Amino acid sequence: MARKRVSLMTAREAAKYLRVSQFTLDRIERAGGLVPYRTPGGHRRYNVRMLNKYLNNSRR
Repeated sequence: MARKRVSLMTAREAAKYLRVSQFTLDRIERAGGLVPYRTPGGHRRYNVRMLNKYLNNSRR
C-alpha cells in the first residue's frame, strides 16, 4: 500500500504561510490555537491542514 507523504513546515515557514511573525505564532501556540508536531530534537513542525484549520476557525 502506498502511503501519502505529508510535508511539514518549520516554524518560520508556518509563520510566513499564516502571514504572522514568529512571535505571534508562539502566542497562538501558547493560547492553544495550534499544537505543532515536535521532532526528537524539540523543533516544531506544522502541516498545511493544521494551519488551514486554524485560519478557518479564527475567521469565525
